[in-house]
Amino acid sequence: MLIKQLQLKIVDGKGSLYSLIIWDEKNRVDLFFDIETKVLNIMGNNDLQQFLLSNEYQLRKLLHNKRADSYYVGFQLKFSMLDGKDIAAFNNRDNIVVKDHGSISVIIKEEKKELIEVYTDASYDEKLQKGAYSILKKDLDGNYEEHQLSSEYKDSASIELQAVIKALELYCGDLRIVTDSQYVRKGISEWMVHWKLNDWCTANGTKAKNIDMWLRLEQLCEDRYVEFGYVKAHNDHFENEYCDLLARKKRESMNCEQLKNFVF
Repeated sequence: MLIKQLQLKIVDGKGSLYSLIIWDEKNRVDLFFDIETKVLNIMGNNDLQQFLLSNEYQLRKLLHNKRADSYYVGFQLKFSMLDGKDIAAFNNRDNIVVKDHGSISVIIKEEKKELIEVYTDASYDEKLQKGAYSILKKDLDGNYEEHQLSSEYKDSASIELQAVIKALELYCGDLRIVTDSQYVRKGISEWMVHWKLNDWCTANGTKAKNIDMWLRLEQLCEDRYVEFGYVKAHNDHFENEYCDLLARKKRESMNCEQLKNFVF
């Protein structure tokens, strides 16, 4: 897939309607986007306009995902788009995202390889600010190996990402990682390829979170084949439910240790 690097600037705004320009090294395109109705008009008649029209779904996702407070005259953003990316396939949670020695693709479940599977999950108590995660390895003979670990991070999404990274560190070779985290899945399949090209800036113009962890995940996938599957949480999936239980037990044991130190 061809990666096209572009720049965007908001040049005018009235109410919910904004005027934008997008340009590359050769062409410029004017756009009008209403952040309330989501109506998008891509003006002009050049190669860039045709590129944006043929990849309109990607452009819409970028504009839709921008926070309302990031729409203001003068806002600028460097960003990238993938020509011909099958967005629907990547967005289908039943499909499996593949990192194959640095390249990224998506396959249907029927095409998945026979691999060691590693399930991960996280648990976080906001009140006590304690978090933990679990890793459950299932080998090709159906045998299980489990790990329960504490986390220093203060939000569930970061701990979910930490769990996946730890799994990749613990087990070498080709793997299938299964997570219930949309943050992890979207980061791998959708966000990270653009963050790397955009100096790790999001559509809102702010820095992405957990950059060091995303770089570590990328490093761990460079010289191997890794499939990333998704399972909906709390949906009677045995390994996912067991991982959830392990993570919660580890986190609750940490809570108990903290409560012992309280003076009443």
